[in-house]
Amino acid sequence: MSKWPGNIDAAARVASHLADNAVRHGKPFPDDKIVLRLLAHGETDELLVEVDDAFPDFSGFDQVANQSPEPRLSPSGLWWPAHYRGTISWDLKRDGDGMVIGKTVQALLPATWDGSA
Repeated sequence: MSKWPGNIDAAARVASHLADNAVRHGKPFPDDKIVLRLLAHGETDELLVEVDDAFPDFSGFDQVANQSPEPRLSPSGLWWPAHYRGTISWDLKRDGDGMVIGKTVQALLPATWDGSA
């Protein structure tokens, strides 16, 4: 992340909430881990925050993905990507043989965020 020109506090908040959501609503892999990855895209200046867990479902995703970025008194954890003008998505996670082993939730954050929602 040190090469990502965006707001590091915003990225840390989004990563924290995605990981927290996986712990609360997903399940760990057999090695008791949930995986967090941060990937900075040099060409687009976007940051990809990914969290993998072993629960292969995301009920209510459409509601989560289409949240307003407007400020809230008590925002849910997955509201934060919208607040920072990011997008959220998810897909099934498969092993090398194509067997479903969980899911990956992604938040794509732009480098520019002027602090207003």
